[in-house]
Amino acid sequence: MEQEGTGGFLPALADGIVWVVQSILMAFYNLVYAITHPGLWLDFLSWNGTTEDKESVMRLVYYGGSTELFFVAIVVFLVIFGIGLWRNSFLWGTVRVLEGFANVVGRFAAWAGLLMVLQQVIIVFMQRIFTRPDISFGFGIPLQFDISWFAEELKLYNAMVVALCLTYTFVQGGHVRVDLVYSAVSYRTKRVIDMFGSLFFMIPMATMIWLYSWFFLWRHLIVPNPSASDQLDRLLNKARAMRWNVETIGFSPNGFTGYFLFKILMVALVGMIFIHAWAFFFRSFLEWKEGEESEGKYLDRDILEEGEEPYDHAEF
Repeated sequence: MEQEGTGGFLPALADGIVWVVQSILMAFYNLVYAITHPGLWLDFLSWNGTTEDKESVMRLVYYGGSTELFFVAIVVFLVIFGIGLWRNSFLWGTVRVLEGFANVVGRFAAWAGLLMVLQQVIIVFMQRIFTRPDISFGFGIPLQFDISWFAEELKLYNAMVVALCLTYTFVQGGHVRVDLVYSAVSYRTKRVIDMFGSLFFMIPMATMIWLYSWFFLWRHLIVPNPSASDQLDRLLNKARAMRWNVETIGFSPNGFTGYFLFKILMVALVGMIFIHAWAFFFRSFLEWKEGEESEGKYLDRDILEEGEEPYDHAEF
């Protein structure tokens, strides 16, 4: 019995290794093909309702949650890391670009918090002082919605702050770390822990959530509803009956109708976590390799006052 079980395990393991190697090799071809044939999956951007437009949507839906995309991401990661092993300056440049992207998006999205406060003040004034049932903005053909619409829209601002500022907060050192071991170990051991966390916690978590949120998004944008189990040929067959069916149903009769935007933010959140896991791994590796003098190198953190950082006490 044990010999049979062992004999069945080793061929399965060998098949799995062969599949991974083949997928990585095919990822180079898939990446080049996607770059040189953008019309196959981006043709819908110039929407004319043609069969080609619908098929391009279905290709985007399929490849956005496919193993092909996952292995392309792995290949890009390995290529960047391989070049970085040869030239550390290239890897530092990659870190600065990815962290800069997180900072730019986060600093811009943070203004949604101010908009949320100002809009709430306007709602209170319109309801309690002017006793108006709606709010109108603009001239000629104004933007006019019920006050409940604007009240529910506040959730969108809150979601923008959470989704688009999460990696920015990570760069700024603002996430709370529940520390039992980290502070007691050496500098290089900390960097090893950070690299391990990037590869075995951040990236797998982001991948699993992406697979759920990607198809969850498209099920609220098009019909027939795509499924994660659908193969490409099945989705292309569905393209004949494909039409846009963007979710516009609010929780209340006159409430906010753009709840599909929350699904888009969820996908953006997971995508930003995935690519920032790369940045965190690359930074941790470079700081491990170059020693303590490289800690915080090129790190762009906001300063409240001279010599004071906003998140000095984020670690416990």
